Amino acid sequence: MPHIPTEVLIIAWTAVAAIILLMAIFAKLYRKAGPNEALVVYGFRGIRVVKGHGTVILPMVENCRELSLELMSFDVAPQQDLYTKQGVAVTVEAVAQIKVKSDPESILTASEQFLTKTPPDREALIRLVMEGHLRGIIGQLTVEEIVKQPEMVADRMRSTCADDMNKMGLEVISFTIKEVRDKNEYITNMGRPDIARIKRDADVATAEAERDTAIRRAIALRESATAKAQADQERVAAETASLARQAEANRDLEVKKAQYAELVKKQQASADKAYEIQTNVMQQQVTAEAVKVQQVEKEAQVKVQEAEINRREKELIATVLKQAEIERQRIQTLAEAERQRLTVEAEGRASSIRAQGEAEAEIIFKKGDAEARAMNVKAEAFQEYNQAAVVDKLLTGLPEVVKALASPLSNVDKITIVSTGNGHSAGMNKITGDITEMAAQVPALFEALSGMQMSDLLGKIRTIGDKSPKPDNLPPADGGKSKAAGAGQ
Repeated sequence: MPHIPTEVLIIAWTAVAAIILLMAIFAKLYRKAGPNEALVVYGFRGIRVVKGHGTVILPMVENCRELSLELMSFDVAPQQDLYTKQGVAVTVEAVAQIKVKSDPESILTASEQFLTKTPPDREALIRLVMEGHLRGIIGQLTVEEIVKQPEMVADRMRSTCADDMNKMGLEVISFTIKEVRDKNEYITNMGRPDIARIKRDADVATAEAERDTAIRRAIALRESATAKAQADQERVAAETASLARQAEANRDLEVKKAQYAELVKKQQASADKAYEIQTNVMQQQVTAEAVKVQQVEKEAQVKVQEAEINRREKELIATVLKQAEIERQRIQTLAEAERQRLTVEAEGRASSIRAQGEAEAEIIFKKGDAEARAMNVKAEAFQEYNQAAVVDKLLTGLPEVVKALASPLSNVDKITIVSTGNGHSAGMNKITGDITEMAAQVPALFEALSGMQMSDLLGKIRTIGDKSPKPDNLPPADGGKSKAAGAGQ
């Protein structure tokens, strides 16, 4: 590093110090004005106003002073009483807000009058001007206007002071009356009529409100009672209608139940009657089927007998022919002489066997003829079996009916009879009489079930010993014998 001479260093440090000194001197000479103040510069360059920026004040030839642009607030309360238009002495306390206008002319005007004065002196001067104007305005107004229209007083105060304030470079920002009072209680008495009137109006309004409330309450109670009574009437009517509908529904239900019960009874009676009729029909069918079964059995027996006859005939033929063939062969082998004798003997045996077969056939024929006659007789009996069977079944069933009617008495373990001594209609006679009457109703039950009078039905039955006419289609008694004889011939 090269060596710097000492003289150079001294010169450099001296230059730096000079620069710093010059900057300090310039800073000292440069004055700045804040937003709440204005600088009034005067000197060889004249008077100028600096606001919101800075300027250099040349020493010895120029000087400057600061003028505050802030709001000034102070009380305006004259010590003497102020007399109104009515001659009433009042004391008025107000608050005023005043400031220097921001334009250069107003600042110069205000600096001419207040630049060298202190704030209290400046406020005292402004207060004297304000009190004078306030006294003049109060003298033109009544106490009522001052008390009831404070804004009107403030507007008049601002408009009246505007010219004087402009001459001092000032402006009134606001003027507010704080209090108005008097020593004679005028203001207090001034409000009494209004208070009395207001109180009277309040009492009247209260009374009217209470009256209206009572009237409305009475109307509401009346309407409530009317509505309640109407609701009760409607409820009673609804309950009555509901009960009536319930009664009608119960009546319809009972009627339908009775109709259904009647229909069920009719259907049950019809079913019982149909069952009885069907039972009779089925009984008749069973009887007819039994007769048919007997006929089929007889026919089967006849066929069996015929088959047996054929079998025995074939057996006899087969047995005789075989024996004859064997005998013939034996005779042919033994001797020709014996052939004639054996042939005769064989023919005799054949004649005997044929006679025996014809006898057995005649027996079988007579047996069949007898069975046919018996079947014809039974068929004739069956032609009359409808009424006779019904009478027989009903007559034989009457004891069962009477037994069924008296069956409840068989379930009674013990009967205690208390007789009142009224003859045959009391005691045990009463029970036996009831059973007799029940048994006497059986013929009526028979007639109701069969649909026929027992007297008519019994009248159609033949007397014992009478015989029914024989059918014409029966075969003759000797028919079988004649046929057998013809067959024998």
